[in-house]
Amino acid sequence: MDARSLWLFLPLGYLLTVSIETPILLLGLSKRHSLGSRFFAGLWLTACTYPIVVLVLPMCLAEAPRPTYLALAESFAPLAECLLFWAAFGNRQQLGRLSMGRDFAAIILANLTSWLVGGAMV
Repeated sequence: MDARSLWLFLPLGYLLTVSIETPILLLGLSKRHSLGSRFFAGLWLTACTYPIVVLVLPMCLAEAPRPTYLALAESFAPLAECLLFWAAFGNRQQLGRLSMGRDFAAIILANLTSWLVGGAMV
């Protein structure tokens, strides 16, 4: 894909990704987060990582085999989102607690699910 096609795909792909990941985060993130915070996380985390996955990495890895792109993009997104979530909602008291593990698991599951659904659509 060329840069123009990637930019055209960005808003549609973002909406699709958010529609898949947000319900998982609403249900999966620990109850220590308000419903509003969980909904915000569904929109915000994807907004932070999706442009890199859809615009930056495809252009940087244009000559690389598709599995290389997929491995990098699908490792980057959940890792970055877990770090962003920790920066926004974490604290030293939560470090190593079950609730933070649950939060990270929900973020990873949301990303995995959107990747599987997206892959099935392509």
